[in-house]
Amino acid sequence: MKRVLLLATGDVIAYSSRPGRSGIATGARLLETVPPDALAAEVVVEDVLAEPSWDTSPSTMLLLARRARAAILDQGFDGVVITHGTDTMEETAFLVDLLAGRAARQGAIVLTGAMRPLDDLSADGPRNLASSLRAAADPALRGAGVVVCVNDELHAARWATVVDAANVSAFSSAPHPVLGRVIDGRVELSATPPGRPPTVAGDPESDVALIKTYPGMDSALLTAAVDAGARGVVLEGTGMANVPVSLFTTIIELTEWGIPVVVASRSRTGPVSLEDLPFGMGLAAKMGAIGARGLAPAKARVALMVALGTGGVEAVRDWFARL
Repeated sequence: MKRVLLLATGDVIAYSSRPGRSGIATGARLLETVPPDALAAEVVVEDVLAEPSWDTSPSTMLLLARRARAAILDQGFDGVVITHGTDTMEETAFLVDLLAGRAARQGAIVLTGAMRPLDDLSADGPRNLASSLRAAADPALRGAGVVVCVNDELHAARWATVVDAANVSAFSSAPHPVLGRVIDGRVELSATPPGRPPTVAGDPESDVALIKTYPGMDSALLTAAVDAGARGVVLEGTGMANVPVSLFTTIIELTEWGIPVVVASRSRTGPVSLEDLPFGMGLAAKMGAIGARGLAPAKARVALMVALGTGGVEAVRDWFARL
């Protein structure tokens, strides 16, 4: 029989306010909400102490990534399911995906959560958990990378985005397709998964700043972040990753100091390097900035954390070019 590890971090999927059962349910209690005949694998449960999702620390994300990878590579689990709050699930899922390495080829790693508490009249957590456990045991997800499973939909970690914080169908992969669905207890893929990310040689750097840009902003905001200890900076620009001219000199200086600056966009953009954009766009590249390859700003921050494990500015630039 297949074996799946369930890593339970609490949050809304586990929250109950019912008298006598108020508080956060354990992973074992969550598993009890899934009918035994709906399980396709032996499930081993581990509770992980974690912050609320809106405040999930890089150290917690790294812990989950390493535990999931070790479960598959070192302990022979066929899959891993991580319950997680939806606020930052997309960031954690992407970090787990970037660090999965060979584990993504040997097993499935699935993140899930809920929009409604466990004791809600129409709680979505039990169904999401049941579908995720099924998906994690299904060989169809081997090699597909880390996925988010919500509302029976499977979203590739690289594409998954929370688009509605008050709806059970909270996630979208747009403009990419949904990777697949869990139908009648089995995985049916409907799209080709994104390519696997470059390998990572060193440990990720947790101290990376994400700064939203706006016309007329003072470049002192960038240097303040670095003075506070940031080892890298992600700028959330506009349009095709455009940032104010007032930041150009500081971008040059930070790059010369060995602090990589990655420019993402608040808009949807394609996986094109800044240097390849039409004339008049992506000017920050001429100042030494690195393009986010179409990643949303929050995911670009996660990617820069990982890329910094490969070395300095040029190593980061090379890593992003292959992302």
